[in-house]
Amino acid sequence: MADEEKLLPVAIGCDHGAYELKEQLRLHLEQNGIEYIDFGTYGPESVHYPVYADAVCKAIQNGECNRGILLCSTGIGMCIAANKHRGIRAALCSDTYSARYTRMHNNSNVLCLGALVVGRGLAFDIVDAFLSTEFEGGRHAVRVNMIMDLEKTWDKEPTNDAPACSMEP
Repeated sequence: MADEEKLLPVAIGCDHGAYELKEQLRLHLEQNGIEYIDFGTYGPESVHYPVYADAVCKAIQNGECNRGILLCSTGIGMCIAANKHRGIRAALCSDTYSARYTRMHNNSNVLCLGALVVGRGLAFDIVDAFLSTEFEGGRHAVRVNMIMDLEKTWDKEPTNDAPACSMEP
């Protein structure tokens, strides 16, 4: 993990479609000395993925963890659910390039994976890339702040007025 974030554990969660991969991922994290908190699910029985996305995101929002990993069959549902939480920048990644760049340029704090999309080895590589890459800041910080400013409009009714963020660099 990036140096400034070594002290906090990674939050992990999954639904039944990714339970086996999550269990393998837990072992991978342990073997690499990466602390984590497992928010479930804890078995292969059918569950509702938004429950686990919510638990992982709340752990990040309250400062218990600073990054999260969410898994479901495709990763899509978890990513959608995670991005409904303030302060969460979840990214669905199926390759290491995207995992690195979502950290470097978007300061993503939640990685979403599809257990039926990526195999175990690739999933481990994607997680390693995500956890070891730092945010570059600079011009990217301006853009991330613009994204975060969009959250300020969540409690308002949609209008055709001026955009929530300026298009000026």
